[in-house]
Amino acid sequence: MNQFFDYPDLWLEALGGTLLLFVGGGVIALVLGVVVGAMRVSPVPIARAVGTVYVNWIRNTPLTLVMFFFAFCVPLLVPGRANFLVLAVSALGIYTATYVAETIRSGVNTVPVGQAEAARALGLTFGQVMTHVVMPQAARSVIPPMMSVFIALLKNTTVAAGFAVVNLGNIRADMSEKGENQLVTILLVMAVFVVMVFLLAWVQRIFERKWRIAR
Repeated sequence: MNQFFDYPDLWLEALGGTLLLFVGGGVIALVLGVVVGAMRVSPVPIARAVGTVYVNWIRNTPLTLVMFFFAFCVPLLVPGRANFLVLAVSALGIYTATYVAETIRSGVNTVPVGQAEAARALGLTFGQVMTHVVMPQAARSVIPPMMSVFIALLKNTTVAAGFAVVNLGNIRADMSEKGENQLVTILLVMAVFVVMVFLLAWVQRIFERKWRIAR
């Protein structure tokens, strides 16, 4: 524990970087994932095709390669000085959005088809059916798998350590330069991640309890 007290600034900076990557990537993943998930169940063939290509292409590509693309290819396509934090957040969000989309799609499939057909018979558009009928019910079933996706996102933030983005994944190198025991540093990082995962699990139970009351 002496490492926490001797170098609080380094640990706070690393923790802040991890949380920034997690929150920023999570927002992008959630917004983009909901859109792509809706495209995957859309009655429009082109929308389904675009959603399918996006999910299969990005999801089957290792996250490290996605990071490489954003770190080394995107700066060549976009003029100006590259901000590696923004690029890392974008890479994490776009990659995780594929898993969010598939989770949304699986949740939509749990809603009886007859309810969507009844809503369309009443004259509701596809967007209205998804917003007012399907999604509120699908949300109840996707909470556990969705939280698993965000836990994976939290752990994937360490990949950004290889691209000069400060987070808990590269604090081991900082502690090594200061002569600290690297094994102790790794164990402390593991403990921090365990605490954050427990917090996410606690949030999951809150949402599950809320939806049970809503029923």
